Amino acid sequence: MQSIRQCVRHLVSYSKSIVNRANILSTATNFAPTCSFHISAICHKDQVPKKFLNYNKTVFPPQKPGEERRPAYVCHMKANIKYSPKKMWYIASFVRGMSVDEAVKQLSFIHRKGAEIAKEVILEAQRMAVEEHNVEFKSNLWVAESFSTKGIVIKGLRRHARARKGIVHYRYCHYFVRLEEGSPPKYYFLPYPKTGEELLDDWMKQMHLRKVPNSL
Repeated sequence: MQSIRQCVRHLVSYSKSIVNRANILSTATNFAPTCSFHISAICHKDQVPKKFLNYNKTVFPPQKPGEERRPAYVCHMKANIKYSPKKMWYIASFVRGMSVDEAVKQLSFIHRKGAEIAKEVILEAQRMAVEEHNVEFKSNLWVAESFSTKGIVIKGLRRHARARKGIVHYRYCHYFVRLEEGSPPKYYFLPYPKTGEELLDDWMKQMHLRKVPNSL
């Protein structure tokens, strides 16, 4: 009996300490700003890709007198877009290889949220190319790269029948674009598959261009 009484006393004292700690934590957290899982990218400012924009800071060596002129380019992106990465992939691959004017014109007739976002990013990149990267004519640009990647995924709760619950995913994506000076190529995507000889030539070029580390 004595051991049972001691156990009951310990349980009562432990429960009182837990209640006191809970009250202290509740009063302390009432004044602190909370971050709900329904908030968008405000709580995830650090999860923004930054390496792609570093290509704008690349400094190339001066060209030789007889060397072909290096075309200017500009990289731009928009991070944490509240849009599905799979849906954005179709829009990004659609404008690849087009001129800037043609891409903006085609995106204006697509009634989707991703088309508006891509159009806005391309126009911003066009403005940056003229103002910051010494591009003379803003129409003399084409979409060299256009792709989207997966962004943050915020999990939420969804109520079901009979007091059950499920998980809902709020998906975000990043959109990247690179504009290059000049006219677009005739075939950005090959109209026909490569033959075996062409594939062999490409493989030989890659083998010749490889570098052996720690060699002369």
